Amino acid sequence: MSKAQPMVELWRGGRLESWHAGHAVIWGEGGEVESWGDPGVVIYPRSSCKMIQALPLVESGAADAAGLTDRQLALSCASHQGAALHVEATGRWLEALGLGEADLRCGSHEPYDREERNRLIRAGEGPCQLHNNCSGKHCGFLTATQHMKAGPEYVEVDHPLQRAIRQATEEVTGETVAGYGIDGCSAPNFAMSLTGLARAMQRFAAARDTGDARQRAMARLRDAMAAYPEMVAGEGRACTELMRAMGGRVAIKTGAEAVFVAMLPEQKLGVALKIADGGTRAAEAAVVALLVRLGVLEPEHPMAQKRLPGVQRNWRGIETGELRLADGFI
Repeated sequence: MSKAQPMVELWRGGRLESWHAGHAVIWGEGGEVESWGDPGVVIYPRSSCKMIQALPLVESGAADAAGLTDRQLALSCASHQGAALHVEATGRWLEALGLGEADLRCGSHEPYDREERNRLIRAGEGPCQLHNNCSGKHCGFLTATQHMKAGPEYVEVDHPLQRAIRQATEEVTGETVAGYGIDGCSAPNFAMSLTGLARAMQRFAAARDTGDARQRAMARLRDAMAAYPEMVAGEGRACTELMRAMGGRVAIKTGAEAVFVAMLPEQKLGVALKIADGGTRAAEAAVVALLVRLGVLEPEHPMAQKRLPGVQRNWRGIETGELRLADGFI
């Protein structure tokens, strides 16, 4: 990616061993507040845009018609661990729709949650689509599809649901999508500039439940994520732990290949971040640094310390190096 700015570095023995460069944008009501790297870089937002993909679910009236709770709306924005609570919630959701696991189009993979993975091994069972980290989003897709009376192949790019998602994406980012790729869960992922993604997050941040239909939908999804962080990711995950650390004041979401977004309602700010090499450790360190800079996360909080740059130690406790923020970033 062009003009990526060094953000996170690993030093060992007084020598720079590795570094991660990337791009970040903070967007406010008046436009760009601050940026690093190339704010115009075009990216795939991956799972960081799930709240955008859930807009038709709420705006169409499908969520209300199905009686969805805020906990389920948080799950519709999730990249979850496939823990028991996630599998149970998605299974019950499908059952309430009169559908089953076979109606999902996300595919199956081994759950990231260790306890559930071990349970499957002990039981001699294989994972199913409910374990897919995107199964909550796909339950939302199915709910909207059923409400729209559209066909079952809801991940096809020309399906009415995906056309609605594309339209919502262009409206909240303020730009025409720059094509699409197929995500790991088989759904289209619409490309956009990092500025467009930050602009969309600012609109979610500034949305109020007393506004128009779009604002109410945005506020409802944002607040659901912040209220149920365990449904958005899971134990040990950055999204869950950091939203808890911020006391529900901020909603954040990661995406594959080191994308991160944040919605700050009190300040009406949106944040979008992309690490060029796709490194998770750098994305988590960088987003924590940005949240600390914006005053919504205490740097001393254990969940911040877990991810902020600092001394690196080996399995014997010997200091081996240091993870640092690069000069010029933050």
